This record gives sequence, structure tokens and C-alpha cells, in this order.
Amino acid sequence: MKGTVRVKREVLAGLLTEARRDATVECCGLLAGRDGVVTELLLATNALASATAFEIAPAELFRLFRRMRDAGLDHMGIYHSHPAGDNAPSPRDLERAFYPGVAYFILSPQPDAPRPVRAFSVRGDTWAELELIAV
Repeated sequence: MKGTVRVKREVLAGLLTEARRDATVECCGLLAGRDGVVTELLLATNALASATAFEIAPAELFRLFRRMRDAGLDHMGIYHSHPAGDNAPSPRDLERAFYPGVAYFILSPQPDAPRPVRAFSVRGDTWAELELIAV
């Protein structure tokens, strides 16, 4: 994965809306697009309903991947929020990063967060922050 991720402005705004909808539970979902631009926000339900962890139920994950395939979209990312604390990958995030070719977006619902939407490339137990380019 390159050091940048191109994302439609509407998707970035949607990510913040999702993170702030219920700032007591991690939100989550998938990101899709084509031609190297994230154009779609695919909302999911956090099956764990937790403030410190997320999981998308297998049936819902399957439905989201089918939706991407049917629309001719590429899977480009996964997102979730960290309701409290830094929006950088946690040890749990690193151990559950099952899709190494996509960007991992971590959101902060905090109104004073310096960078409320951040994206990372994750490989094993290492990560690198990606630059977000709004298009």
C-alpha cells in the first residue's frame, strides 16, 4: 500500500458522523471505491456493542462484500472508532488486522481531536500512518 489514501470528502464527513453518532460504542464498517479513490462508506453494526472493541458479524460482513462485488467496487478499507483515547492502532487492532492490503481508518469522536480521521497500513505487528487526500 502506498503512503497516501485518496478519499471523497463526503466519505470523510460520513466517517465523523458515524463516530459521533454514539460516542460510547466503537462504530465500524468497510470502505470501498474504484480507481484508487474511496467513494463508499459501508456502515456495519458492532456486534460486540463495546467501547473498546469491534466485530462485524460474519453474515453482515458477507453481505457487505457481496454489495461491493455487485457494484463493481474494490475493498479499500476498514474503519472503526476509538471513543476514548488516541485514534492510533491498539494491540488488539494489530492482531485483528486480517486484510493487509487495505487501509485501516481509526476515528475519534472527540470534538477537540487534532486529527479525528486517521488511516494506517498494517502489516503484522507494525503500522505506518497514511496521508489522507480529500478529493
